[in-house]
Amino acid sequence: MPSHPQLLLIGQRLRALREARGMSQEVFALEAGIARSYYGGIERGQRNLAALNLIRIASTLGVEMGELFPSMKELKRAQPGVSGSS
Repeated sequence: MPSHPQLLLIGQRLRALREARGMSQEVFALEAGIARSYYGGIERGQRNLAALNLIRIASTLGVEMGELFPSMKELKRAQPGVSGSS
């Protein structure tokens, strides 16, 4: 499957973040609960993960991608079984 340029940029960013933490794809994928081959496709820009739609939405709104997401603190609070979630 050919890489989409925008997905490739996301994959490169993810690879850089992973490598900066000294993690192999295998270790990262295992810890993330993602098949290593699937995660490799993400880093190669071959897996969409609905990212193209997120890019379109952010572009249309005129915001950075990160602004579309709540903070990790909020996301963690929203997990079922976590104290303080509704």
